[in-house]
Amino acid sequence: MVGRAGERIVSAREEVLARLRAALAGAPPVVPAPGPVPRRQGDRPPGRPELVELLRQRLVDYRAEVHRAAGADVAGTVAAILAAAGARTLVVPAGLPADWRPGTVEVVVDEDLPAARLAGLDAVLTAAAVAVAETGTIVLDAGADQGRRALSLLPDLHVCVVRPAQVVGIVPEALDRLTPGRPLTWISGPSATSDIELSRVEGVHGPRRLHVVLTDG
Repeated sequence: MVGRAGERIVSAREEVLARLRAALAGAPPVVPAPGPVPRRQGDRPPGRPELVELLRQRLVDYRAEVHRAAGADVAGTVAAILAAAGARTLVVPAGLPADWRPGTVEVVVDEDLPAARLAGLDAVLTAAAVAVAETGTIVLDAGADQGRRALSLLPDLHVCVVRPAQVVGIVPEALDRLTPGRPLTWISGPSATSDIELSRVEGVHGPRRLHVVLTDG
């Protein structure tokens, strides 16, 4: 850029770049890595009792409510959760195991229900793709027993069933189990946010209440 008197005016961008060049002068060249950086793997097999217990602790820290249930008693546990919450309607994905569905409420199978209909239902029941113990995170990948992403975001109460074999230690192990390109939902407790004064508000971006049922098999 040239001024009226023929003087060259340095733009802010040029000035910043000049300072960066001066700061980097004489620095050794960047040596590219010889190959892809290997992912760190956990040293505990999935589903170990200590991993499941760590997941439970992390979820409780994130204000989720955690329940233990025998594999054959999932429906009874879900029924008790819904009764305590006052829920009368429950939406489920089409591929959810039939023996998980409680007979105490109206069960609606999602067949591309409109968003307004989903938001008007009291609760949703899904399975999970994988859970990460260290971070207290449950991942859904839109599988047949989890349904489309909107299903787990619009109802106010989400009940999610996690099997022990789905619990891994760290995030890289979870990534190895997931398929790239699938729509993923990463859940660490109920939906919550806060303003600049740190006033916590729940239910802004998803369910206000999260219940996780950890089965024994």
